Amino acid sequence: MPTERIDVTTPDGVADAYLARPDGERRPGVLLVMDAFGLRPQIEGMADRIAAQGFVVLTPNVFYRAGRAPVVPLDGLGDRERQASLFAQVMPLIRELTTERIVRDGGACLDRLEQVARGPVAITGYCMGGRIGWRIAAAYRERVAALGGFHVGGLVTDADDSPHRSAGSLAAEVYLGHADNDRNMTPEQIAELERALDAAGVRHRSELYRGAAHGYTMADTPAYDESAAERHYSELLALLDRTVAR
Repeated sequence: MPTERIDVTTPDGVADAYLARPDGERRPGVLLVMDAFGLRPQIEGMADRIAAQGFVVLTPNVFYRAGRAPVVPLDGLGDRERQASLFAQVMPLIRELTTERIVRDGGACLDRLEQVARGPVAITGYCMGGRIGWRIAAAYRERVAALGGFHVGGLVTDADDSPHRSAGSLAAEVYLGHADNDRNMTPEQIAELERALDAAGVRHRSELYRGAAHGYTMADTPAYDESAAERHYSELLALLDRTVAR
């Protein structure tokens, strides 16, 4: 299966990215949005697995303003203490990802993906990537048919621009696989999010992966949970088949 590292021109610069696509005819597109530890072999492997099912998958380095991937050292991901230190390094980068920047970057990534895939596209996001994916799907509702979010935090906050307040802007079908005991997505916040999606009439399913910690899809971290990760692939591919693969 062909893969390549490409550059995506955005209004703010050039984002390095990973592109995986099957041979043959033009296929449905998937924008995969990374977690906080960045574009790395684990994320590329996930893109490959999705692409192997017949999708063109684009995975951008959303921290491109800080440099090309990897932005943080990767040798500490398997150690909880070093992982905490790495997360402290990326927090300023996460804070710099304003809604305006996310929307600008998202539009550029959709443009690039649609050059090689047929639309509308789907988005799948992990950790902060699910929140970024939500912003993109809300901003480009006519271009995004599906949104999958896994162990996502920060979808419900007290801020005026909390993602859940823009549920009415979504046209995508939404699937959310929540981590258990996630301090960034508490049961109360999950309930509030579901109320917002219900009120907006968004077709969605929101499920708790019991016993699975935040980060459960990431095999290069201590949070990895094989059973939950495999469930995530099953649910994501079912979502893609219902929406963009038709």
